[in-house]
Amino acid sequence: MQLNGETLPKALVFQGNEITEYHIYSRIAKRTSDPHNREVLERIANEELRHYSIWKQYTGRDTAPDLLRIWFYMFIARLLGLTFAVKLMEGVEQGAQVTDRANTLGIPEMPAMLEDEGHHERELIALIDEERLRYVGSVVLGLNDALVEFTGTLAGLTFAIQNSQIIAVAGLITGVAASLSMAASEYLSQRSDATDGTSPKKAAVYTGLTYIATVSLLILPFLVLSSPYIALVCTLAGAVCVIFCFTFYISVAKDLPFYRRFAEMAVISLGIAAISFVIGLLIRVLLNVNV
Repeated sequence: MQLNGETLPKALVFQGNEITEYHIYSRIAKRTSDPHNREVLERIANEELRHYSIWKQYTGRDTAPDLLRIWFYMFIARLLGLTFAVKLMEGVEQGAQVTDRANTLGIPEMPAMLEDEGHHERELIALIDEERLRYVGSVVLGLNDALVEFTGTLAGLTFAIQNSQIIAVAGLITGVAASLSMAASEYLSQRSDATDGTSPKKAAVYTGLTYIATVSLLILPFLVLSSPYIALVCTLAGAVCVIFCFTFYISVAKDLPFYRRFAEMAVISLGIAAISFVIGLLIRVLLNVNV
């Protein structure tokens, strides 16, 4: 049976998605050095190719892959990791097509078949073992600590000192020292409880680099803006953006709820900043500090 009329254009869209995703998985697999991950990706690619063949039986046509989508997900895979790219593609793009697929006319067996295959693909994706996700706890530690400590520290220094350059220097010195301290603490923590197959040295590196990168981003407005108050506003806005991006990444890569985690991190960071801002004002008034 071949489709025609209103159902044919929908089927061609689904068929095009399958061949596009086949090329995405195949290309990512070729650039994956880990044999286990390469095998998983190749299996998913073969599933997508099989889906394409099924749709072709009904449409009677070949469809070309979407080269822009292929390029986009290849870029995302290189930048943010193959797990994030694969789950983003499966969750965001295919999730919007479930209702349309279920309502496809004239193909009674197709919705159940595709839903079963979708479940199979999610199981395969769960088998992907990516190093950066094994150290996500260390990254979260460095990021959270830097955000909470430095939004508070910079807010307090802003009212206590009121000089952008001095605030930036003081913050940078404190940030470098704190990043080394956090890295050392994570190393010792992992050494004493190395039960998840992670390397204490790598965990320390992930924590320290995340910490210093976050601190550098938060301090940047104080280096380029003369008004410490405007710089503080930019720093807080940057902190919210970092929280948003990181929470989104973790939510997709680890299948965690986004909004609750984002709200929790934002409230904690901005709340500590507000308290520190008041403390800085009190210290300035009580100690009569003028810089």
